[in-house]
Amino acid sequence: MNFENYLKKVATETRMQGGTASKPATGEFLPPRDVWSFPKYPSRTAILPPVVDLLTALREFIIRNEVYLNEADCWLGTWVHPTTQEYYLDVATGIADMEAAREMAIKVSAREGRKIVAMFNSMRNETVFLFGESDRN
Repeated sequence: MNFENYLKKVATETRMQGGTASKPATGEFLPPRDVWSFPKYPSRTAILPPVVDLLTALREFIIRNEVYLNEADCWLGTWVHPTTQEYYLDVATGIADMEAAREMAIKVSAREGRKIVAMFNSMRNETVFLFGESDRN
């Protein structure tokens, strides 16, 4: 799959499914897994309004974060916030144990100075919010 087709698929799946997990370097979409996904580098997260040109935003995010997205334990995570409909683009990682993932996400939030809003488990189709909705940044 060429890069432009990959971007189109990410944008379409994000809008239709509420998010995706994929490896931009290979165009591979990750199957649902029983892991709690969250941003590994929350300071790099892009939070975009629902009216954004998602294809352009995805392209720019991937180019800007290519080194991080190529780390073995990372992938491009997209998510649509269920309340605000904002798009979140992340350099995502995941941990199978929910409490371990929560602890790590809170530590990473503190280290990077930007709170991680939520963790998502694609196999369970479940979102767990880490902080109050009004306390996201």
